[in-house]
Amino acid sequence: MKKLRFILLAFFISASIAAQKHIEKEPSILFTKELSYAPPSAANLDSTYLHTKVDNIITNGIKKEAFPGAQILVAKEGNIIFHKAYGFHTYDSLQPVGLNDLYDMASVTKIVGALPALMKLVDQGRIDLDKPFSSYWTRWKGRKDKENLTLREILAHQAGLVPYIVFLNKVIKKNGKVKKRYVRTRQSPRFNLQAYDGLFVNRRFQRKMFRIIDKSPVSSEKKYRYSGLTFLLYPQLVEKLTQVPYETYLERHFYEPLGMTTTGFRPKTKQLQNRIVPTEQDTLFRHSLTQGWVHDENASLLGGVSGNAGLFSTATDLAKLMQLYMQYGAYGGQRYLSEATVKEFIKVQYPENENRRGLGFDKPSLMNKDLPFSEAYPAPEVGAQSFGHSGFTGTFVWADPENQLVYVFLSNRVYPTRERRNLYTLKIREAVQQVFYQAPLMAE
Repeated sequence: MKKLRFILLAFFISASIAAQKHIEKEPSILFTKELSYAPPSAANLDSTYLHTKVDNIITNGIKKEAFPGAQILVAKEGNIIFHKAYGFHTYDSLQPVGLNDLYDMASVTKIVGALPALMKLVDQGRIDLDKPFSSYWTRWKGRKDKENLTLREILAHQAGLVPYIVFLNKVIKKNGKVKKRYVRTRQSPRFNLQAYDGLFVNRRFQRKMFRIIDKSPVSSEKKYRYSGLTFLLYPQLVEKLTQVPYETYLERHFYEPLGMTTTGFRPKTKQLQNRIVPTEQDTLFRHSLTQGWVHDENASLLGGVSGNAGLFSTATDLAKLMQLYMQYGAYGGQRYLSEATVKEFIKVQYPENENRRGLGFDKPSLMNKDLPFSEAYPAPEVGAQSFGHSGFTGTFVWADPENQLVYVFLSNRVYPTRERRNLYTLKIREAVQQVFYQAPLMAE
């Protein structure tokens, strides 16, 4: 009997030690939960102050035609304490903005699509950030200006790549009509990449885009220069390394298990009940109000599936992924990415070169907390460890681990034209974000 008690005691001690090691190794996974709704008082914040301040900022933005409508979601300490829609889809005030509306993410696609896939490949040892990118993207082998560029340099926008290439110039004639060797109005085996209703791109055009990227110049001066060029390549890279289609890979490993049921490419082709917020009145390529198809022309010419743009999503879906990042790869009691990998990606990589960027993620301006509001990016009060990304269409997501705050701002500021820039000049996204840092605590 004594022997049995000894064996049981030894087993209990061994199990306790193992559990403790697990806790030390995976501290965050045991304390993560799925986001839920709660009043601002759950975070000890004054609800009246939050709603009054945000309402004033957004109402003024609509009045100044920074956007016809917008949506704000803020989660604090794992609870969604603010989620509100404002205005309409367009200035005719016919369709009010709804909390479950789908928005074109534009460049937010980079950290919602391509980046989680790349991080998982880093986790699995299939990609090394400090090996030449040409080790994986072999088209760049033998190209002297590109073959030694590392993925770390590229993702931190430190590689000297050109910011953007307007591939639409290769498709549109001087008279404004499309070149029929690249774009047709009917689908066929060769023209099977759908860019819009009644617009189909030659599947060989992707190779032409890649050839142009191959030949694009690289600056010899290694300093911060934002470039989304390689994000056009990542979907094919992910497929090459995993033997799984890019969309399927993202759905299988992230969107489906996280319950991000509305996040995906080409929503017009799917049976979604969500209303889709329109973007720009396109006068060059699509010659209509762009809605349900990606606004970015480069992503459009790839059939709407790209790493630089193309994703559509809702505020609640985005909040889940940003919460996952803020919890260093864990959400809802499951681990999706290793803590070490997430922390590496959200870290400033080249501060000595006055480069604020992480790996794919945007970061606050260097010395942001010491800058006046007019110069800060985003709000001066955000933590130095915080991170996120903005989108050309008027989208913005940000996570702040130090303050346990996730911020999602959605708008269609490019309606009716991308020339509308009051979202930037009025610093509306930063002003709304600041409200949640300056809100007074409730009286005890």
